[in-house]
Amino acid sequence: MANIRYDVLGIGNAIVDVIARADDDFLLKQKMNKGGMSLIDEPRALQIYKDMGPAVESSGGSAANTIVGVASFGARAAFVGKVKDDGLGRVFAHDIRAAGVAFDTKPAVQGPATACCYVLVTPDGERTMNTYLGAAQHLSPSDIDPDVIGSAAITYLEGYLWDPKDAKDAFVKAAKAAHAAGRQVALTLSDAFCVDRYRDEFLQLVRNGTVDILFANEGELKSLYQTADFDTAAAALRQDAKLAAVTRSEKGCVVLTRDKATAVPASPINKLVDTTGAGDLFAAGFLYGLARGADHMTCGKFGGLAAAEVIQHMGARPEVSLKDLASEGGLKA
Repeated sequence: MANIRYDVLGIGNAIVDVIARADDDFLLKQKMNKGGMSLIDEPRALQIYKDMGPAVESSGGSAANTIVGVASFGARAAFVGKVKDDGLGRVFAHDIRAAGVAFDTKPAVQGPATACCYVLVTPDGERTMNTYLGAAQHLSPSDIDPDVIGSAAITYLEGYLWDPKDAKDAFVKAAKAAHAAGRQVALTLSDAFCVDRYRDEFLQLVRNGTVDILFANEGELKSLYQTADFDTAAAALRQDAKLAAVTRSEKGCVVLTRDKATAVPASPINKLVDTTGAGDLFAAGFLYGLARGADHMTCGKFGGLAAAEVIQHMGARPEVSLKDLASEGGLKA
């Protein structure tokens, strides 16, 4: 087996987040599903931007946030995602590289603009997302280098990639390359609406072994198995998945294998500010622990620590070193 160059390599939508505070009335007026993610076109993106309040721009995208978190723990991390060679594309590339992540995907010179996501955060910390995928959905199999994928201990994929045909093909090519090199493949379900669209396909990916590690929150898990009962859904997932981590907000998380369910309590917080990126950063901590050979309880604690950090400030990426935070908390992989 070739040497491991990266602990975790993520493949996902390269998106710049535009984050603003909003009240519930604004969401109603804009006909937005509170707490959900909607795909929008360019005219709708321009309208939301015009109507929303003062905003903060930062590089985002689900898998990209996770990979930045992995790097913050001190692990070797890489990201594959498509931007356009435009202003926002250059912002994205600069930010992710500055975070210590290898990012070598060639930018597009033609076609739609770099993707952006308008994130509205209500006073209760809930985030509602409106995503213009732009250049991100033009990620294609030609952007996947099997040698680079094979050099990563874990390849991490986001469920949102299952929307565009080319990105879906890139996803499958990456999973095959990872398994050919004897590596592991992880998937996050991303969003309950995403699960509604691709339920059968996601289940097939888990059942046929394309995916070794599954991440979901409680809502996504219930949507996957079409049940309102958490225990029923968790029992079904244990039959299907080799390894899964399900986040349950303030209840912490549950790590599931065929023969065991491990409950891990949530890390304490002082104040909930913005839930954007909570699941992404949980995955970062869990994958970091896994790549470093930690047991499942410790992996869950790393995930909880990272999620707790990110929900106490605006934005979906850590503001302090997660490596230092873990060390202060006595957490070791």
